[in-house]
Amino acid sequence: MKRALVVWGGWDGHEPKQVGEIVHGLLEKHGFEVEIADSLEPLADVEKLKRLDLIVPVWTMGKIENAQAEAVSEAVASGVGMAGCHGGMCDAFRESVLWQFITGGNWVAHPGGDGVEYVVNIRNSSSELVEGIRDFTVRSEQYYLHVDPAVEVLATTPFPTVSWYHSSNRHVDMPVIWTKRWGHGRVFYTSLGHHADIFDIPEALETLRRGLLWAAEGKQIAVDGNRSADEFASDAKMF
Repeated sequence: MKRALVVWGGWDGHEPKQVGEIVHGLLEKHGFEVEIADSLEPLADVEKLKRLDLIVPVWTMGKIENAQAEAVSEAVASGVGMAGCHGGMCDAFRESVLWQFITGGNWVAHPGGDGVEYVVNIRNSSSELVEGIRDFTVRSEQYYLHVDPAVEVLATTPFPTVSWYHSSNRHVDMPVIWTKRWGHGRVFYTSLGHHADIFDIPEALETLRRGLLWAAEGKQIAVDGNRSADEFASDAKMF
């Protein structure tokens, strides 16, 4: 049985408890043993984290201790998956550059606020995560993110939609859904999820479901291959 940890909290405006419950339900339907935590304390136990298949952060803003971020980093590098959405993962801990490096991006703006209507364009890709899914429209916050060029982009949205200072730049296809690797770990992110009801949209829910499962599959692959995060160890200064 696969094991997952869902950590929810932070800014209540993103409905972290409700989003966490949606994630919990998706994972339980696929036979996961799911632990729910409303504090960051479990993130400090690196050995516990390494026994998981998946970590799902649902925590907007707040502060993570360096030791907690480093424990997550080590666990994911060993093969544990990480998946999340919206500000619950990529606007989680603004002071932690390590967190931003792991997740692949960080929020900087949502021009127009909530209620902006925009299109999510699915990228032509060989990834099973978006197979059969068509472009769809949402009315929500449209996230402008600073994104790691190493990510594999699976969906985008066009900017500018709402006129502001950024509008004097050229048209931008901003990533909405992406994957990346951190050591042996798989990382999945979707910027959808300002409120829990965004997952009433079938395409939004399905891409989240697929991303959670995909990220969790990496652990067994690492175990079967006898792979260790030690392969990536370095004494060089990173931060």
